[in-house]
Amino acid sequence: MTSEIFAHRGASHEAPENTQAAFDLAAKSGAIGIETDVHLTKDGVPVIIHDDTVDRTTDGKGFIKSFTMDELKQLDAGSWFGPQFTGMRLLSLDEFLQWFQTTPMKLNIELKNRRVFYENIEEIVYHCLQQFNLLDRAAVSTFNLESAKHLATFKGLESGYLTSKKQNNLIEKIAPMNIDALHIHYRLLNKKIVNEAKAANIKIRVYTVNDTRKIKRCFDYGCDGIFTDNPAHAVSLQKKWQKTN
Repeated sequence: MTSEIFAHRGASHEAPENTQAAFDLAAKSGAIGIETDVHLTKDGVPVIIHDDTVDRTTDGKGFIKSFTMDELKQLDAGSWFGPQFTGMRLLSLDEFLQWFQTTPMKLNIELKNRRVFYENIEEIVYHCLQQFNLLDRAAVSTFNLESAKHLATFKGLESGYLTSKKQNNLIEKIAPMNIDALHIHYRLLNKKIVNEAKAANIKIRVYTVNDTRKIKRCFDYGCDGIFTDNPAHAVSLQKKWQKTN
């Protein structure tokens, strides 16, 4: 089988993560999908950003949940990566989906509700995807197991559970919850977990894979997908891999 390549936070190796610049490059990379992250603002707007705070990837300081969307729009989300990206702005989920629906790509949204509680974030994101008719090519994942279980009850939505911790009988644990996909940190990857996931009809995807050897290992093991910061590199490797496999 062919592993699907997702651009992690867009083409975040080449442009500031989770910005339009990174998403535009991802769309040109040959990757099948884009992975991105969603928090909720103080006024309940889903916004595209990874961290719980704006400190690392903007010129502001503070928790996402303490800003309104209008306030977040004042921040520079590009210059930290390079001067050529000065003035890039954070995107609301609606703005991102407006652009995304013009592409043929798949989408993985990670809810950032592991450490911060966002009331009804699952419903809010689901309704956004419904509004843009994107349920058939979107998955929503989270590190929060209770939230993943909740996502699994949403009609027509692919749900995913993320983990970076080794857990005994993980597939056995999540299979009864009807969670569709398991997204594991690369260090947890082995043939046993891949085989167990496939036997349980659970998709298995691996993050965040940038090293050539690690990418090839994911292909060799038959992972359903990988998340990478450098999608163009992974696509190039996959083309070469397919010629010999």
